[in-house]
Amino acid sequence: MTINILGSLTITSEFSKVDLPASRKTRALLAYLLIEDRPQRREHLCDLLWDEGPDDPRGALRWSLSKLRPIIDRDRRRLVADREVVAIDRDDISIDLHRAHQALGAEPADVDATIAALVALREPLLAGLDLPRHERFAVWLAAERAATERLRCSLLHRHVISTAMSPQDRLPWVREWLDADPFNTDAAAQLQSTLRQLGRQDDAEVAKRSFANAISDAGLPSVQAHPVALFPVAAVAPHDMLQRQKIQFCHASDGVRLAYACVGDGPPLVKAANWLNHLELDWDAPIWAPLFQELARDHMFVRYDERGNGMSQCKVADISFDAFVRDLETVVDAAGIDRFPLLGISQGCAVAIEYAVRHPERVSHLILWGGYAAGWRINATPDVIEEREAIITLVRQGWGRTDAAYRQVVTATFMPSATAEELDWFNIFQRQTVGALNAARYLEVFADIDVRGVLKDVQAPTLVMHTRGDQRIPLSVGGKLAAEIPGAEFVTLDSDNHLLLGREPASLAFVAHVRQFLSTPVSPR
Repeated sequence: MTINILGSLTITSEFSKVDLPASRKTRALLAYLLIEDRPQRREHLCDLLWDEGPDDPRGALRWSLSKLRPIIDRDRRRLVADREVVAIDRDDISIDLHRAHQALGAEPADVDATIAALVALREPLLAGLDLPRHERFAVWLAAERAATERLRCSLLHRHVISTAMSPQDRLPWVREWLDADPFNTDAAAQLQSTLRQLGRQDDAEVAKRSFANAISDAGLPSVQAHPVALFPVAAVAPHDMLQRQKIQFCHASDGVRLAYACVGDGPPLVKAANWLNHLELDWDAPIWAPLFQELARDHMFVRYDERGNGMSQCKVADISFDAFVRDLETVVDAAGIDRFPLLGISQGCAVAIEYAVRHPERVSHLILWGGYAAGWRINATPDVIEEREAIITLVRQGWGRTDAAYRQVVTATFMPSATAEELDWFNIFQRQTVGALNAARYLEVFADIDVRGVLKDVQAPTLVMHTRGDQRIPLSVGGKLAAEIPGAEFVTLDSDNHLLLGREPASLAFVAHVRQFLSTPVSPR
């Protein structure tokens, strides 16, 4: 069976074209299951495609599956469904998009397969299957189309750079590459070189000036080597990215061993540590891994495990706010980074702010998500103090138990809209990442954070983002933080989660805002 999803969705079986259901949602369901290639919960599929309209979305899903079975299960059972999940077994299905991925990864390169893939990739993914009234599906499709375009750019790059061909044969391919990736300096250089090899010096100079003007008109630095797009996704799978994650160790001034990781290419982006981190476990996490992987598409993304948790030294004498700032200083020095954008999340915002004030010459941009300037003990009422102290006691006494009830007290406020599976993962992750004593010590330190006095001294351009329904750190706290930092931009996103879930639309909006913010040139100090 052959299925094409580049252009219009088509299925061919035994060399005959198969008639597809008239329902666009049924065809969208088939495409989604094929691309995701893993079991999908029925509730998720209903939310994706039947979030409005039918009174019985599960019944609508069953109807669509009944239309797909005779198409997919023509000679054997491929559509696998039970009361909870749905999946398609694609072992003997040839899909054009997957053939394109295989062409990119083939060693040595298969020129014929590459050219066939590039021709197919000129067509948009799932043409005609837009469902604009269904936001979740629309966001997913936009991200997949962007990923497909990045795959095309990667294939064009490899084909132009690696394939032996005459300048005359190379010229149309390098033009196509630059059209697809208009701010790519490698593509521009290849076009100029190819034109010169053909003796077209004047055209090469025109191409050089046109590229420089395009960069200038877009307001991008002249060294920028990647397109500014809403959802650019590299044509590599998450596990391929994970294999390139480089974990190293350094030592803070008090001798504490710190683990840090660099992944991705491009200009640096440093993330301050927050509750909680584990360099290996969180890179492939179902919750925030999509965010991390997106940020690593454009940058050398630098993360580290805070002292006392993850892969850093667990038994430490000093767990304090000042130690957290010193750890950040240690990591960026060990990574050899001079000037960089700094990302803070939750209490990591205060650490990032303090670092930016101490080292204004090193922080080019400051990005703060879900942050606060003062911990809960600052100006807290007696009732709040009693409640929070009780939570710290519960954590200290019950954190390490296999029963997640104690950890759930913390988890529930971080991600109120998470699924049961996501909450279960996070509960297990917390236990794997930090012990009970250090978890309680962290909470004690967070309660006393106070960087209000230095907010006015922040010099870096600052973007403050917060979800409107954050139940852990209220939106008003984020707004006040932005108001106290000179010139800070404040952006609110539609979510009730303190920690963004990679699958929710707000996470894609977060990445888009970061990319737009970092695309603004900043004069060196």
